[in-house]
Amino acid sequence: MFWKKKPKYKAPEVTDANYKELVGKSEVPVLLDFYASWCGPCKVMSPIIDELSKEYEGRALVVKINTETAPKLSTQFKIKSIPTLIVINKGEFQERFNGLIPKPNLEEILNEYIAFNNEAKDIASK
Repeated sequence: MFWKKKPKYKAPEVTDANYKELVGKSEVPVLLDFYASWCGPCKVMSPIIDELSKEYEGRALVVKINTETAPKLSTQFKIKSIPTLIVINKGEFQERFNGLIPKPNLEEILNEYIAFNNEAKDIASK
């Protein structure tokens, strides 16, 4: 029945308080989505980020950061416009994207970092 819809998966929310715990210690690539609740383009990106978070679970960490509730992170990453997407790999800043990014492009970006990390593991284990 239409009124018994399953709750949709939501990407984890990162705050100033839990950033180090969730992102800082991540062994997988991280995609940070900086957004605000009033931002139209952010609302368009939100379901894409939620889908990616579920689809890449265990291979990459895809999270949301509300710029209004995480001012320290917004300042740390010098967020000037939203949505802003930032890729972090092995604790290091890698790339920044502003505006609407199509899902296939984001998948390609995540897949590149996952493949890079897998190659590095293979080399290290030899």
